[in-house]
Amino acid sequence: MELKSTPMGQRLAQHPYNRVKLLNAGIEVSGEKHQYLIPFNELINIFCKKGIVWGELEFLLPEDKVVRLHGTDWEETQQFYRYLYQSWQNWSKEMSEISAQVLEKQLHNINEITQSNRWIKKSNLVEIQQSIKESFSAIPLPLERLTQFDNCHTLYQQCLEWLKQGEALINKENSEWVTQILNEHAEFFNTIESLPLNESQCRAVINGEENTLVLAGAGSGKTSVLVARAGWLLRRQLAQPDQILLLAFGRKAAQEMNERLSSRLNADIMAKTFHALALSVIQQATKKQPKISELEINSEKRRALLLGEWREQCQQKKAQAKGWREWLSQELEWDIPDGEFWHDKKLENQVAVRLERWIGLLRMQGGSQKSLIESVQPEYTEAFKKYLKLLSPLLKAWKTALKEEDAIDFSGLLHQAINLIEKGRFISPWKHILVDEFQDISPLRASLLTALKQQNKQTSLFAVGDDWQAIYRFSGAELLLTTSFHHSFGEGAECALDTTYRFNDTIGNVANTFIQQNPAQLSKPLNSLVKGNKKSVVLLSDDQLENLLNKMSGYVEENETILLLARYHYLKPELLKKAKTRWPKLDLQFMTFHASKGQQADYVIILGLQEGKDAFPAPARESIIELALLPSVEDYPNAEERRLMYVALTRAKKQVWLLFNKQQPSCFVSELKSQGVPIQRKP
Repeated sequence: MELKSTPMGQRLAQHPYNRVKLLNAGIEVSGEKHQYLIPFNELINIFCKKGIVWGELEFLLPEDKVVRLHGTDWEETQQFYRYLYQSWQNWSKEMSEISAQVLEKQLHNINEITQSNRWIKKSNLVEIQQSIKESFSAIPLPLERLTQFDNCHTLYQQCLEWLKQGEALINKENSEWVTQILNEHAEFFNTIESLPLNESQCRAVINGEENTLVLAGAGSGKTSVLVARAGWLLRRQLAQPDQILLLAFGRKAAQEMNERLSSRLNADIMAKTFHALALSVIQQATKKQPKISELEINSEKRRALLLGEWREQCQQKKAQAKGWREWLSQELEWDIPDGEFWHDKKLENQVAVRLERWIGLLRMQGGSQKSLIESVQPEYTEAFKKYLKLLSPLLKAWKTALKEEDAIDFSGLLHQAINLIEKGRFISPWKHILVDEFQDISPLRASLLTALKQQNKQTSLFAVGDDWQAIYRFSGAELLLTTSFHHSFGEGAECALDTTYRFNDTIGNVANTFIQQNPAQLSKPLNSLVKGNKKSVVLLSDDQLENLLNKMSGYVEENETILLLARYHYLKPELLKKAKTRWPKLDLQFMTFHASKGQQADYVIILGLQEGKDAFPAPARESIIELALLPSVEDYPNAEERRLMYVALTRAKKQVWLLFNKQQPSCFVSELKSQGVPIQRKP
């Protein structure tokens, strides 16, 4: 069937189209020079209009595009329109049946996922939404028309809702599932540890995302969550024991974790350090047993090697001696004695600490010296090249010593393991990797995790840590790996353990307010179960330490502990030498802020809140080597020193004294005073 413009209508309309022809499943609109084919599956609507004399047909296409035919006889236009419209509607009804089947199948697939009695991952939502888009592309009707058909309307709206509000729908489904699971498995959560898990701990344990970061504030039970997570994976048959890998940062932490695992789970699961993991990877991939260098195990031997090579370089080469003098005196602002300074015992100890750190950082970075220089920020390049030249003989001596031992150091272990995994020489069996103290992770350790995840795409990462307690940048820890966790490891979830079982709410309020002055720290709740009082945290002059201990000896019970903390080990108070006889009933222990991480005591005395010499917060004393190879320094003033203060504050269960220098008080003192921390003249 066909409709043409009248000769007069065509002349007056001056329009490119003067003819429309009905096809099998579409129409063809044409003119003398133009032709336009409109299949029914692109036709949104048809309008029939009457002009002053002639008729007009209007065809609406996607994206509001319109094709018009003018100047047709009105009677013929109406007749053609009725026939065309009916043909189009008959076709549309037939196509709506097919569309409904496609949509029903899609929603059936979605229901299978949502009713599977498991956590719905964000990756599942991505798959759902991608599948919906593919289904839409397979539908023979324009999507805009689906709401016109009773058999498609509701189905289409449901699919659209998953596209537009999928995250909210997933969250709702997961929330309902979590409530159900907490009820069904209440006994497990109440008995897996010595104390029942609280709700935030339970929610973290059962979270099913592929990459989960659990923010565990001080005393919030992170170890309980890790143990329960392993138990939950086994209980739900989400993994076999040999498919679960637990990682800790030190041997002591791994041993403590294993003791908890052994006592709570009837399963063969062992926590490893990252180095033990790397060793295991190398053993399995090469069928050889790597030997760990004594340089890593014996600190005296390590220092002897580095100091010996340093002295020899300075003794034998004037240029080296001159270079070292300039470096230590100008950049680090150390007092360097005249003459053969490399024999000075006091300087020797300072240099030894730096040499260990610098060689460690260079080894951790790996690669050639050329690649090292190329990796450095442009503003550090020239100075870095100069200092690297001074360190090169020591780095060479280190590598020679390893070769002579036929051994490998810790950084070499990690680099070799990553290389073997990336080359496919080691096949990862782990479906679930659980990491403790994640805030301490370095880029090299993160690369090992990434290699394992890429090698086994089924691997889920469950990381437990606290960015508020990230205090190891000097050893290469990268805080951004925690604060930007999902950017580094992939989409997933973030949970917070919201209850501390260690300290009272006064200590908690002071510590939480203090740490969150830095807006870069992740915001999270941390509530205390115990009420404190105004004296739970106090400022006290540092000349009152002896008086304080005298007073404490009168009321502290024998089973209660007292921890004295300072920025540096050499700030240990002299009066502690007589503590055993002067205060024999007090359980006193001294350690540095860094060493206190993971410790707790009933009472904590924080020493050294002063400016000037041995200041806290400590001024930056980094060489170009550290600035170039360590993670970037944060913009917020004293960011890591602030976290050190938070760690020190949160070691206490009952009470904290902050001892400050009256003549040169630390800048933290005025800040704590503004928070409402009271000052006592005497204990």
